[in-house]
Amino acid sequence: MQKYKLWIIVIVLIIALCTLLFWLAPSQSSAEKINLKPSPDLQHNSKASVLIQTPVQKDHFISQSQQDTEINCQLRLDSSQHLIVNEQTRNCFEYFITQFGEKNLKQIKKDFQSYIEQSYEEPARSQILDLWNRYIDYREKLGNLTPPNIDSDHPQYYERIFADTKNLRKQLFSDYEIEGLFGAENIYNEYTLKRMAVMSDKRLSEIQKAQKLKELFNQLPVDWQENLEQLNKLEDLRKLTADIKTRGGSAEEIHQMRTHLVGPEATQRLEKLDSQRIDWKDKVNDYLNKRDSIMQSGLADTAKQQAVDQLRNQYFNKKEEQLRLSTFESVHDQGGKLPFFE
Repeated sequence: MQKYKLWIIVIVLIIALCTLLFWLAPSQSSAEKINLKPSPDLQHNSKASVLIQTPVQKDHFISQSQQDTEINCQLRLDSSQHLIVNEQTRNCFEYFITQFGEKNLKQIKKDFQSYIEQSYEEPARSQILDLWNRYIDYREKLGNLTPPNIDSDHPQYYERIFADTKNLRKQLFSDYEIEGLFGAENIYNEYTLKRMAVMSDKRLSEIQKAQKLKELFNQLPVDWQENLEQLNKLEDLRKLTADIKTRGGSAEEIHQMRTHLVGPEATQRLEKLDSQRIDWKDKVNDYLNKRDSIMQSGLADTAKQQAVDQLRNQYFNKKEEQLRLSTFESVHDQGGKLPFFE
């Protein structure tokens, strides 16, 4: 009996010990909470990589017209929490500046400062606000620059404006800041000014201009070439082709100019397009002349309409051609200049 009681006591002690250990063990939810808490090192690294460190109420900082947009302030910081000045910095500043008109400048400045103070810590915060204040000063002074007293069609007009703008930037920003904020714009402006100088140089023939324009284009960075290729070449082709035609130049001159500017394959495609345009122009003019004859005849109105419909189907049997033709008929009947591509 004594031995039986002893066993009972041992079993009770074992059960009590197990219960105590189970009670002391962390629950799954507690373990998850512990695991989710970042270490001090991880917290430090996240501050170095995350741009906005605290949630920001978006609606307070945007204008009515920006309701469907995200705040365009993807500012980048280095590992020391200093601002990396680049084109995104300028985009951020301009996002707030474009609210002008819906908000006054005082409110814009107040909103921007509040946004930065809520979003960034030191030293980035002070650096961003300092650069912002100088950028606002720059934008105000930029609007007060006096235009040069030169014909605006002359390249020197824009050269003077660009020079004055660069001088103003040097007064307000460091070289590093200028490159970050305006580097891409400077590349485009310098390229555009050189193009204008070539196009206005009366000593050059159209063929020589095409050669120099191609050389300028090839000096651009590859990504700029991809963005500007179609736009600039189309503009240059139109201008140089018009210049050759205006002075009575030959088709061979146009061929050589195009070859220098866009290459032989593109030139062949352009010449095929020229041929198609000439065919269209001849066909439309011939049709309109015969249509006029019908409309001026003594036929009854119903007979006139039937004759015009038959004539239209004879010349233009495709639906898309007839839709295009309707514009030419309307302009012709109103006495306007027909919209042929010249």
